[in-house]
Amino acid sequence: MKRALLSIYSSVLLMMFGAFVSYAQNNTSYWQQHVDYKMEIDMNVDKYQYKGFQELKYTNNSPDTLTNVYYHLYFNAFQPGSEMDARLQSIPDPDGRMVNNLGTRENPVYESRIAKLTPSEIGYIKVNSLKQNGRSVNYNVEGTVLEVTLNKHILPGETVTFTMDFDGQVPVQIRRSGRNSKDGVALSMTQWYPKMAEYDFEGWHTSPYIAREFHSVWGDFDVKLTIDKDYVVGGTGYLQNPNEIGYNYEKEGTKVNRPRGKKLTWHFKAPEVHDFTWAADPEFIHDKLEADGVTLHFLYQNDPEIADNWKKVQKPTAALLDFFNKNIGPYPWKQYSVIQGGDGGMEYAMCTLIAGGKNYNSLFGTTAHEMAHAWFQHLFATNESKHEWMDEGFTSYMSTLAENFVEGKNPENPTLGSYKSYYRLAASGVEQPQTTHADRFNYNAAYGASAYSKGAVFLAQLGYIIGEDNLKKTIKRYYNDFKFKHPTPNDFKRTAEKVSGIHLDWYLTDWTQTTNTIDYGIKDVKANENKTDVTMERIGLMPMPIDVLVTYNDGSQEYFYVPLRMMRGEKANPYKGVKRIVLPDWAWAHPAYHFTIDKSKSAIKSIVIDPNGFMADINKDNNSYSK
Repeated sequence: MKRALLSIYSSVLLMMFGAFVSYAQNNTSYWQQHVDYKMEIDMNVDKYQYKGFQELKYTNNSPDTLTNVYYHLYFNAFQPGSEMDARLQSIPDPDGRMVNNLGTRENPVYESRIAKLTPSEIGYIKVNSLKQNGRSVNYNVEGTVLEVTLNKHILPGETVTFTMDFDGQVPVQIRRSGRNSKDGVALSMTQWYPKMAEYDFEGWHTSPYIAREFHSVWGDFDVKLTIDKDYVVGGTGYLQNPNEIGYNYEKEGTKVNRPRGKKLTWHFKAPEVHDFTWAADPEFIHDKLEADGVTLHFLYQNDPEIADNWKKVQKPTAALLDFFNKNIGPYPWKQYSVIQGGDGGMEYAMCTLIAGGKNYNSLFGTTAHEMAHAWFQHLFATNESKHEWMDEGFTSYMSTLAENFVEGKNPENPTLGSYKSYYRLAASGVEQPQTTHADRFNYNAAYGASAYSKGAVFLAQLGYIIGEDNLKKTIKRYYNDFKFKHPTPNDFKRTAEKVSGIHLDWYLTDWTQTTNTIDYGIKDVKANENKTDVTMERIGLMPMPIDVLVTYNDGSQEYFYVPLRMMRGEKANPYKGVKRIVLPDWAWAHPAYHFTIDKSKSAIKSIVIDPNGFMADINKDNNSYSK
C-alpha cells in the first residue's frame, strides 16, 4: 500500500514538475536586455564639442553569464581611414552625399568626403573613464566599437551600473549626423552617445558603423543637455523643465523670461525607447498640433522658401498618424516631432529628422515614410543590419497606403512602383538575397531596391497569397504580439500563418533567402469538343499559388484558383461577384499544370494569370491568352 501511494505521489510530482518546466519554457523562450540611461551633456556650440557623463543601468535578462560588454561609438566612423571611409572608396556607386565627384556625370570619379576631414572636422567619441559598479574596467577601442572586459561577470537576472566620462566632437555633416547641414541646421545629433550594443538569442551584435542601420537595446532615457541659451532643441523625449529654461514647449516654442547666463540645461525623459536623438538651431521655428492624443511638434528654420510647406504638411501629418493608428496599432507615446535636420530623412525614437522642404510633395512623402518608421523600427525593433527589408520594406508599403489615403487616391495596385523597382533589380544581374547583411551589398542601388522595393513587395504579395483581409489582420496581430520587442522574419511569418491558416515557410525562404524569381505562363490553350484544355507552366524556381481569370465573349467571368500544395490551405475569393472554381493543388516539382474549362474555346475572350498584378511575375508577356 505504501509502495502504491509512493508511486502515485511520484507520478503527481512528475506531472507537476513537467507542467512547471513547460510553463517556465513558455515564459523564458523570449527575453530581451534592458538599459536605463542617465546622461549629462555640456555642449560647446563654437567648437562643436561636448563633454558627457553617462550612468547606465544594464539588466541581463538573458540566460547567459556575460564576461564582456560592448558599446558603439558611432561618431568614430567620421574619420579618415575608418571603415566607412574605406567603403566609400571601394564601392562602385557610393552615396552621393558622402563623396565628391571629381569627374563628370557620365564618367564619375568619386572622392570620399571623410578622407578630407581635418582634425577639427572629424567626429569622435573618446572614453575617458569607465567603471562597473564603481570599479574601473579595462576597455579597448576598435574603430566604432568599445570592447569592455568586465571586472565581474554579469549573471542572469543581474543589474549592474556602468559610469562613464566621455568627450565628443560633432563631425561635419556627411551622413545623418553632423553640424551645419546643407540646409544650415547647426546640430543634427543622431547616434551621438556611447551606446550599449545589443545582446540577444544570437549573441552580441557589434557590427562596425559603415553607414547603414542600427540594432539597439530597449530602455528609459533621462538626458540633461546644457547648451547655448539661444538654441532651440527638439528630439526624443518629453521636456521636463520648460519653466526653468524659459521656453514653453507646449505653446509653440514661446520664449518667456529666459534665465540669465550663456547656457541653459534642457532636461528630457523618454520611456521605453531604444535610441535618443536631438537637433538644435538658434533659428528654429516651433509649431505644434494635437492629434489623437499625441502632440505633434514641428521644428524648422525661419526660411521663407520652406516655411509655407512646413506649415502645410502639419495637418496631413496628423492624418497620417490617424491612418497608422487604425491600420497598424496605436502610437504608444504622447509626442512625435518632425524636425528639419540631417541629410535626407531618417527615423529616430519619437521623432524624425528631415532635410529641405522647398518641395512640398517631397516633404510630405518623406514625412509619411519616416512616421511609418515609428512603428516599423521604433516599436518593432528588428535588427536592421540583418533584416533591413523588414524595416524599410514594411515602412514603404504602409507609408504608400497612407499617402494614397490622405491624398484621396485609390490606385488598383498602390505599390506598383515597388514592383517595377523589383523587376529592374531582378533583371540587373547584381541582386543579392535579402538575408545579405546590409553592409555586404556590392552596390548601394541593389541594397536600396532590395530593402525598400522588394521588401514592400513582400507584404503586397503576401496579400495575394493569404488574402487582403488576412494581411490586414496579420499586421494588427503583429502589433499586438511584438510591440516593444525585437521581432525576426520568422516571427512575422508565424503571425501570418496563425491568422491565415496557410503554411508560409516556402514564401519566406524563397523570397528572402534566395534570388529565385517567379515566372508562370499559359503554355497552351486547346479546344476539346465543347470544352477547353489549358496548360500552364512554371518557368521560374519560386513557387506561387495561381489566380486565373477567364472572361467570356458574353462578358461573364470565372475565376480559377490553383492553390500551391505546400501552402496546405487556400485564400478567400478576392474577386467579389465572380464565380470561383478551386482546382486541385499544384505541386511545385511539376513544371506543368493542366485544367479544363467547361466551355468551348470559341466562347473564351481571354485567360489571364493574376490580372491585378500582385504576383511579382518577372515576365508578364506569357501570362495571358486572348483571341
